[in-house]
Amino acid sequence: MERVLKDDAIDEKGERARMASFVGAMAIADLVKTTLGPKGMDKILQSTGRGRSVTVTNDGATILKSLHIDSPAAKVLVDISKVQDDEVGDGTTSVVVLAGELLREAEKLVNMKIHPMTIIAGFRMAADCARNALLQRTMDNKENTDKFRADLMNIAMTTLSSKILSQDKEYFAELAVDAVLRLKGSTNLEAIQILKKPGGSLRDSFLDEGFILDKKIGIGQPKRIENAKILVANTAMDTDKVKIYGARVRVDSMSKVADIEAAEKQKMREKVQKIIAHGINCFVNRQLIYNFPEELFADVGILAIEHADFEGIERLALVTGGEIASTFDNPESVKLGHCKVIEEIMIGEDRLIHFSGVKMGQACSIVLRGASEHVLDEAERSLHDALCVLSQTVNDTRCLFGGGWPEMVMAKEVDELARKTPGKKSHAIDAFSRALQAIPTTIADNAGLDSAELISQLRAEHHKENCTAGIDVITGSVGDMQKLGIQESFKVKQAILLSATEAAEMILRVDEIITCAPRRREDRM
Repeated sequence: MERVLKDDAIDEKGERARMASFVGAMAIADLVKTTLGPKGMDKILQSTGRGRSVTVTNDGATILKSLHIDSPAAKVLVDISKVQDDEVGDGTTSVVVLAGELLREAEKLVNMKIHPMTIIAGFRMAADCARNALLQRTMDNKENTDKFRADLMNIAMTTLSSKILSQDKEYFAELAVDAVLRLKGSTNLEAIQILKKPGGSLRDSFLDEGFILDKKIGIGQPKRIENAKILVANTAMDTDKVKIYGARVRVDSMSKVADIEAAEKQKMREKVQKIIAHGINCFVNRQLIYNFPEELFADVGILAIEHADFEGIERLALVTGGEIASTFDNPESVKLGHCKVIEEIMIGEDRLIHFSGVKMGQACSIVLRGASEHVLDEAERSLHDALCVLSQTVNDTRCLFGGGWPEMVMAKEVDELARKTPGKKSHAIDAFSRALQAIPTTIADNAGLDSAELISQLRAEHHKENCTAGIDVITGSVGDMQKLGIQESFKVKQAILLSATEAAEMILRVDEIITCAPRRREDRM
């Protein structure tokens, strides 16, 4: 019989393929499981590349993004955590843990000879039921500004409590809420710039209106400019001397070389004149500015900033309302940026340029201080998560309690549904309810508490009307989430529920894994 696949191609069918996908996906879920919750642990990721860079983090998406994974099913889970990170910013670990638990339950059902399609149908019914249960219990305070701000503070503190910033979570929640409320409902986080400066403690971090550029002001240039008109450019300002390399010029005396240099200088002078003709008093360039053009700018009192960092310059153009220009022939078509004051400030040992009163009023900078680069990187990731969640919550203002409360609410409703549903689907719905309870169980386990005892107490509490009980990891008991102010965004929970169900469904459908043969290199000899 002819072979269909090439040599070295591997084809796993049926039971073996399904087991391989389950095992891969559950291994990934177990890997990030320990980072879940306020008492979750961190992972050190060490790269094998040059420089052997080290990252210390407990952010699910960051951990999974850094892994090189062979199992195709595990890649599906990495993918959902990445989408969760891009979409709502938080819940990256929860979504992977939930998908892993759904598959763990599905594996038991497959072993009981229940067909995957039946399991999927059950899971879908359960997911709908769980979502409706949450929808009925959401709180919405968008009409009342003070209450809504308190909700945002609680959500920010809940998000930060599982991160490195948990010691100063009130302080950072305040920073994040102030920054997001400045955006006035926009989810464009470009306007919030996060600057990291080692030194000081995390408590020394602060929020500053306007924009801070990590550059020094050159020598002999104005140190402060009011009512600035800014031209943001990306153009070469380094041609005022002949570049010897790669150029072949035959001359018969040194004076000819001087003539060439003079011509180059003249070209530069004309370019600078064109730029000055825009009527600006601040010129920001992404490339180098040599001494000669810098001198020319200083003579007419224009502040020239060279080599503005790549992201910095795009953000500066956005924030000041200008556009990046690279040709200067017709000034009327160039859009200039505006701000009230440009001045030099000191943060720690470094000098930076501060643009205040910028055109885009919502722009602000958060300056993070901390003991080391690793601490700062992790603090930035934590703060970014909080900012993402808050900006989403400002748009979709519905909130829920946290601390395992939503999972218990969903599990209770799904249990009811399982009792009413006839046939084999009810097993799958029941399994879904058990998978949901795995999240509060993991939160308790990570805090070193007796999860079996706590979950049974929680389940009993949730049979009362309007119960607000969840796990209080600080005291190690069942606590009232309303009093403790532990809240989460509805949008995050919904995204976790739907993404995890869809990912589990996708892996469940697999009944064959085909690994292609590697492409052989032909011998060139």
